[in-house]
Amino acid sequence: MYTEYLNLAIETAKKAGDYLLGRKDISIDSSNGKDIKLSSDRGSESIIIEELSSSEIPILSEESGLIGFPSNSFWIIDPLDGSMNYYKGIDGFSCVSIALWDSGEPVVGVINRFERAEIFTGVVTGNAMLNDEIIKPSSVKFVSQAVMATGFPVKRNYTEDSLSHFVKQVRLFKKVRMLGSAAIMSAFVACGRLDAYFEEDIMLWDIAAAMAIVKSAGGAVDYQAKEDYKCVFRCFATHGLMEDYSAEGL
Repeated sequence: MYTEYLNLAIETAKKAGDYLLGRKDISIDSSNGKDIKLSSDRGSESIIIEELSSSEIPILSEESGLIGFPSNSFWIIDPLDGSMNYYKGIDGFSCVSIALWDSGEPVVGVINRFERAEIFTGVVTGNAMLNDEIIKPSSVKFVSQAVMATGFPVKRNYTEDSLSHFVKQVRLFKKVRMLGSAAIMSAFVACGRLDAYFEEDIMLWDIAAAMAIVKSAGGAVDYQAKEDYKCVFRCFATHGLMEDYSAEGL
């Protein structure tokens, strides 16, 4: 049902990834608080918008907001997730993220980890894939045995109480990783490289494609929408792991 849109998203993500790989003059357009915007963000966005416009579906972009009229179906794009990694030359932890949502649910997701030639895809009517291989999450069911990933998004609450709660959450896990790209960390849950991922006050475009991929892979997802496209997002390798985490009362 969504094959046409999946193929369009894959080709678009490839073109944007090729552009980002070829950039040599990476510069900061703006730096506000904990956020930076690169010239590459805008360049990648232009390519994605041009390619996706053929579908005549509205686009929600990190850089430009909503393009087109509000609709039940819309693309959600992050032209460059992991901008600081990209700028600092931390190879392998930046990506292009493209999702199609319908009636408030993710139906197609594509993440191009362009520096590693890895394209993660997911569609609600099919499997999750890494390049040409079907992927599945790990079988971990207990928090004490799980490797989780997280981060500090730009718009999260940095009060002492919030950070104290954060510590209570992460200390339950066997290991914790911070990789600097919400989309990649979530995709790693889908393919078994990580067992869980969560962030509070993460932006929708950071996790929209990943949610489709994790769901397609058979993982468990907890998504809570907030104001201004912020959300709480958690994904787990198994429903048992999510239940074990929830049993901790956090």
